[in-house]
Amino acid sequence: MSMILSASVVRVRDGLPLSASTDYEQSTGMQECRKYFKMLSKKLSQLPDRCTLKTGQYNINFISSLGVSYMMLCTENYPNVLAFCFLDELQKEFITTYNMMKTNTAIRPYCFIEFDNFIQRTKQRYNNTRSLSTKMNLADMQTEIKLRPPYQISVSELGSANGFSHVPVGEYKGTGKISAAPHQRLEPVTLPGIVSFVLSLLCGALNLIRGFHAIESLLQNEGEDFSYVIAFFLGTAACLYQCYLFVYYTGWRNAKSFLTFGLICLCNMYLYELRNLWQLFFHVTVGAFSTLQIRLRQPQGKSPDYNV
Repeated sequence: MSMILSASVVRVRDGLPLSASTDYEQSTGMQECRKYFKMLSKKLSQLPDRCTLKTGQYNINFISSLGVSYMMLCTENYPNVLAFCFLDELQKEFITTYNMMKTNTAIRPYCFIEFDNFIQRTKQRYNNTRSLSTKMNLADMQTEIKLRPPYQISVSELGSANGFSHVPVGEYKGTGKISAAPHQRLEPVTLPGIVSFVLSLLCGALNLIRGFHAIESLLQNEGEDFSYVIAFFLGTAACLYQCYLFVYYTGWRNAKSFLTFGLICLCNMYLYELRNLWQLFFHVTVGAFSTLQIRLRQPQGKSPDYNV
């Protein structure tokens, strides 16, 4: 018998389940599909906005929009157009009921579990096709699917069902190439982080100005030491690199930030004769403060292993 078995609503950013139907069967096949649900939840940000995963006698379909993904499990012979019409109805109702602020700031799994009432009602309608009164919507969806068919995910792209190993996602139909290693997002910027960023730019600008002045002095007086020019420009580069590390995620980010701070300290030690104690204290303190903010602004955590 062709039918929808279950559905869930998941946040794309981190795979947090926001709502889900509560009628999972306990068969071996259904338990395996629950694993695929969790695996897909962790990879939603890497996948196109409309996909299908075929897992033997079951299909998992989902659509994503505005940072939220709507997933459903159905039997393999359930019509594709009905499946995506069902998901489209879930999406419209969820967007109408909950604003983006609530979904973005949610921290508890299943914090919108009351949405299950709508999921159950809609699922009953779509499991009784004779009662469906959405012929126009079905026709529109049929046309849309023909023009832009859902991407067919293979099980191998998800990796091992037990180990959750990463397998790079290749080129998707109609979506162009998607990187196998997407850009890692950092946590939201805080006020101290903004202050450290501005102060680092200021220190970099001061070093740059003093560097040009040192070049002018060197041209006018042949006895001047060129190494001071190098120290000023190295200080500028170090401050700007701290700004870069604060904004973007890179490998060995914390180690790089400490090495950059060490370079700032060395440059200021070398420039001891050209700066007073307050200037040295300001540059070193800003460098330390920026290093701390880089350390505190960590990548967003991996999606937890929620029991979806």
